[in-house]
Amino acid sequence: MLAYKTRTTFLALGLIAVCPPVTAAQPGSTRGIIDMAKPGRPADAIQLVGPTGYELVPEGGKPSKWVFKDGVLTASPTWDSLITKDAYRDIRLHVEFNVNEIKNAKDPEADGNSGIYIQQRYEIQILNSHGVAEADYKNSYCGSIYKFKKPDRLVSKKAGEWQSFDIVFRAARFDGDKKVENARITVFQNGQLIHDDVAIPHKTGAGQKEGPEPRPLKLQGHHNPVRFRNVWIQKLSLD
Repeated sequence: MLAYKTRTTFLALGLIAVCPPVTAAQPGSTRGIIDMAKPGRPADAIQLVGPTGYELVPEGGKPSKWVFKDGVLTASPTWDSLITKDAYRDIRLHVEFNVNEIKNAKDPEADGNSGIYIQQRYEIQILNSHGVAEADYKNSYCGSIYKFKKPDRLVSKKAGEWQSFDIVFRAARFDGDKKVENARITVFQNGQLIHDDVAIPHKTGAGQKEGPEPRPLKLQGHHNPVRFRNVWIQKLSLD
């Protein structure tokens, strides 16, 4: 009884993180793939950033100012990005990131800015957005599908604390050059569901044009030393 009362009290205080229930898998969707109660890298996943190195290359073959040390990959202080060596269609992705803080930034998007571009087309924004009120939260702040949809829950941590994204992505489907199904995405941030099988009707921001061909994953360098660790990707088949 004591343990039950203690747990109940902790739940009331919000001190225990409760994982959302797993939704049953649905054909043609991104639901039911991630179980946040069972973390860990699948055996067939590729470690993109790990304890001893990283498997990413400069976008466009240009010189890169990203720095790797002690299992952490730090983004370029200029405007250069890294991409995967391989191209991907449907994926599951895990990313751990840690945003920097720029005091008194005139533009909120200059504070802790980076992003994850799936297929170099669709960006999940990384930004220092902790403490922003829901009424003021824009669809260009952390966790947003950039300039398209803000997250359903605001769960960003303070700058300097490690955070995570767990993502399932289903690529747009084409019949020849004609798109017949939109891309779809499910995203968990820090273990909480923030996008639930959302259809993305077009590329976002500075993303590449949509098309039937798979493309690499991109970690954006956007003038901020955002840090990354334990990044892995798994190929899926979500037909």
